[in-house]
Amino acid sequence: MARVVPETHAEILAAAARRFAVTGYKGTSLQDIAREVGVSKATVLYHFANKEALLSELMAPAITALHELDDRYAGLTGPDAQRVAGEGFVNLAVNFRREIALLRGEFPELLQQPEFAHIHQLSERLIAALAGHSARSAARIAALVVLAGIAETCGEFGDVADDELRDALLGLVRRALAPPD
Repeated sequence: MARVVPETHAEILAAAARRFAVTGYKGTSLQDIAREVGVSKATVLYHFANKEALLSELMAPAITALHELDDRYAGLTGPDAQRVAGEGFVNLAVNFRREIALLRGEFPELLQQPEFAHIHQLSERLIAALAGHSARSAARIAALVVLAGIAETCGEFGDVADDELRDALLGLVRRALAPPD
């Protein structure tokens, strides 16, 4: 009996996500993905123009959520900006922790790709909002540490329940971004 070869778009995406998580984006070839799905490299290229297109589609929902968060804190200042940005980013990071884990260690290089270049600007606006748009260096430093720490934590603690992780991170954000006494 001939084996049914899975050739669907979704199966290729799922295999790419697994491979990127194990060997990283740079360490994964289209042939690796094809082999895992049980198809030819040509089949993968039929569904995706290249490896960058695969990553772009995998990241699209998270990037859309980041744009939506950016819209929510646009125009806010001070504690309102911090609260919306902090709570929003925690929720985004928990909801998309698998995608964050895919990028661990490779994020700076990936930002150099044209389809991800705008993420740097979104990150800068998020840091400014987390800092309450303060000009104080300490506020911006705390905001950057919080941003990086949330992303790293979500990638590291994949086995912690969403609600538990969300609660822990929200508590940390509130303490870290509280104005100095």
